[in-house]
Amino acid sequence: MSPDSGLLSPVYAGTPVEAAVDDPAWLRALLEAEAALARAQARLGTVPAEAARVITDTARSAAFDVRRIALASRESANPVIAVVGALTAEVGARDSTAAEYVHRGSTSQDVFDTAAMLVCSRASALILADLERTADSLARLAREHRDTPMAGRTLALHAVPTTFGLKAAGWRLLAMDAAERLRSVRTPVSLGGAAGTLAGYLEYAPGQDPGGYADRLTAEYARETGLDVPVLPWHALRTPVADLASALSFACAALGKIAADVQVLVRTEIGEVGEPAVAGRGASSAMPHKRNPVLATLIRSAALRVPALASVLHLCVSAEDERSAGAWHAEWGPLRDCLRLTGGAAHTAAELTAGLVVHADRMRANLDMTGGAVVTERVAAALAPGLGKAAAKELLGGLAARAAAEGTPLAGLLAREVSGSLDPERVAGLLDPAAYTGAAGHLVDRALGAPPRAAGQSGLRPCTE
Repeated sequence: MSPDSGLLSPVYAGTPVEAAVDDPAWLRALLEAEAALARAQARLGTVPAEAARVITDTARSAAFDVRRIALASRESANPVIAVVGALTAEVGARDSTAAEYVHRGSTSQDVFDTAAMLVCSRASALILADLERTADSLARLAREHRDTPMAGRTLALHAVPTTFGLKAAGWRLLAMDAAERLRSVRTPVSLGGAAGTLAGYLEYAPGQDPGGYADRLTAEYARETGLDVPVLPWHALRTPVADLASALSFACAALGKIAADVQVLVRTEIGEVGEPAVAGRGASSAMPHKRNPVLATLIRSAALRVPALASVLHLCVSAEDERSAGAWHAEWGPLRDCLRLTGGAAHTAAELTAGLVVHADRMRANLDMTGGAVVTERVAAALAPGLGKAAAKELLGGLAARAAAEGTPLAGLLAREVSGSLDPERVAGLLDPAAYTGAAGHLVDRALGAPPRAAGQSGLRPCTE
């Protein structure tokens, strides 16, 4: 069994991102980085083509012991030296001449950072796919519930009506923002040599123009790996890692907002949405009646951790000298955790939103719970021309408090109080929460890119006050 099987982080256990960032995946990436370097050098004529072929074949086919390499890494503070030793031995067993060209002119951080970018690129692709799935599901929910009224809540209490379509459209925008930020992160190869000058590589390329060869080698390395070309060697310029940390932190926080809202809406006394039902999921160890919102819980568990882990990666930007003793090393664990927690949260969010059950009847029942008090803002605006804004607000505040204290319908109290200016039918219309969702429908259309509906097609009653 793996030393870290996800027992304490079920949000990513069994999801695609778990295998994309586990120890074997990192080892494969390290070997790929070494092989790609040999191929890039071979393209420029500084490594024999046959040697590059043997190195590549060995890196792809030989069996390497991850645990043995991990233990050997304690002697060098990074795994690359152990990987290079193991790869060189395997290549030498096949072709002793080719073994001379393993890791030629390179340094540990070039290989590790390039491998890290390979892992990050692959994990990010998985996260992006799940964010897009989530956005698609939320677009469907927003369209279906464009005009489904529900109570808007501020500071935990009913505020004014909104629609579930607008809430879903907002969630979708967060998922899309997260995808946009992640998509914009560059993942460059690392090629700098011992101190960022590429001197070691140039030493094995006699007669080459230093600047021209450095540029060509970097470009070929990027082509072989499918990564980006950096402007400068970035051993001590940690922008790629910090940018990724920011994107992952925002993505997890955005998904955490969705999860937090779902956790509120699934409460027994609210019951406005439900998680997709799967046999056995959400069961309590003690209470047979419970079906806990486990998907939202898993997402929130990641959302509360990733920003803190990302802060470590940002702190590591303040590294000393041309290569850091400790700051670079401190990145590795938090970087992997950010990837797999965000990947697990995104995969879980895609499942949650695809199967989210919307209880429109409960939304309406909860909206009616205050007997119209949820739209006193609207009534105050209607009374303001005759009473004045402050007086209208004071009147409605007093009537709402009295209705709540006495258990008396607000409509009756209000009708008697303003009988001289508003008839009972008008009062009832003003107190209908479904008729006070403002521009919610238009905002949903705008968010989804749909053309605005013609007047009279919004499902809302025209407001003439």
